Amino acid sequence: MAERNTRQKRAIQAVLATAEAPLSVRDILLAARRDVPSLSQGTVYRVLKALTAKGRVAIVQLPGEVPLYEVAGKSHHHFFRCRKCDHMYEIEGCSKVLRHLVPDEFQLEDHEIFLFGLCPVCR
Repeated sequence: MAERNTRQKRAIQAVLATAEAPLSVRDILLAARRDVPSLSQGTVYRVLKALTAKGRVAIVQLPGEVPLYEVAGKSHHHFFRCRKCDHMYEIEGCSKVLRHLVPDEFQLEDHEIFLFGLCPVCR
């Protein structure tokens, strides 16, 4: 069966493709409604679930917060969130120091790093 490519789905994918940081369902809904005013929150959830299952969208889970979504397949990166303006920035790459933090008898398989502080504008 062929995959449907609806206006709603295209609008959601366009929002994710142009986002500079991971977005919440609410952010995606509000941005995609510029193209599809009748878009519902339920449709956003269904499309994100399908895109995540197909490996096209990745979930970013910050501790204690709602899931955020971004296009899958990006190079390895981490996040910095400004505590004042709440803007999230992607930080490319990763420090090799992490391997040295893990005791020799442990095997590091994955990691997530979330940095918090003040961005240059709020500082």
